[in-house]
Amino acid sequence: MRLHSAPKSGNSYKVRLLLGLLGTTCEIVNYDTKDGETHTPGYLRNVNPDGKVPVLELEEGTMLPESGAILCYLAEGTPYLPEQKLERAQVLRWMFFEQYSVLLYLSRPRLWRMWGLEMTDQRRAELEHLIEQGYRALGVMERHLAEREFFVGDSPTVADVALCVYPRLCPEGGYDLEGFPAVRAWLERIATLPGYVPPPSSG
Repeated sequence: MRLHSAPKSGNSYKVRLLLGLLGTTCEIVNYDTKDGETHTPGYLRNVNPDGKVPVLELEEGTMLPESGAILCYLAEGTPYLPEQKLERAQVLRWMFFEQYSVLLYLSRPRLWRMWGLEMTDQRRAELEHLIEQGYRALGVMERHLAEREFFVGDSPTVADVALCVYPRLCPEGGYDLEGFPAVRAWLERIATLPGYVPPPSSG
């Protein structure tokens, strides 16, 4: 398999993290997304017409985009994706939450800093909204983790893999996790798992 990725992309990191946790080897092909390498005609034609990473290229040449789909594909038949119907649905529930309530708000402040964007009045107003909603999402996670070690069941799943990335990276965007002890403890549990891959840094 081959993973089309970007070194500092949080969504790409999710896949690299799961590959490490599963002990699965995979060739990594990195792109510079800031300079538009994923929007060239060749990439759009041969890899992903949406112009995004990550994309998992399977042995027979099939291209599988979208980090959540890739995580589920790789985790099939492993403890990271439960077989029981309700547990699997709960995993998907938290993966959807990550896409719409976590990534949306925790990733952009980091991206703006990483790319050195000028903070216009419009961006400052938007940043205030992003930070407010980001802390709200962290509060949801904090309450859920207050009396449990992982998001679904008693062991880590792809829900934990998907959810851990942007909370770990969000201090690079100006967030403070001091008020979220359960989230911080959970992040440390993830970091001690065999095969754990350290996150990218925007520095």
